[in-house]
Amino acid sequence: MILRKYMSILGIGSAQIDLILTKEEFNPGECIKGYFLIKGGVIEQQLKRIDCDLVAADLSAGSENVLETANILTSKQIQSDEQNRIDFVFRLPQNLTESNEERSYFFNTRLVFDEGVISKDQDFITVVKGD
Repeated sequence: MILRKYMSILGIGSAQIDLILTKEEFNPGECIKGYFLIKGGVIEQQLKRIDCDLVAADLSAGSENVLETANILTSKQIQSDEQNRIDFVFRLPQNLTESNEERSYFFNTRLVFDEGVISKDQDFITVVKGD
């Protein structure tokens, strides 16, 4: 049991997070709905928070810029092999430009535990011109 605890502190066998979205294409200003799926690891862990950043990537310049961040503070205990679902609602900024060969957008999601362990997920979205 002690070996499992130390492995999870190092990120091996720790709980995982996955952001599930209802679709992948969105208009600027649109409200995105989905949920975070949290899957327990090999031991129970104390969840501290969920951070989800909307990131714009400029592929021509090779840079990334965090546009907005959503945080969920919690003290939930995640049991081993347990699955939890937490609703996700996020409104895109009105001033986003369309996705293209040089510009892309994605959500970087981090599940942070009391022990300092972080589980990460990345989900790309496409921003299209509104009608």
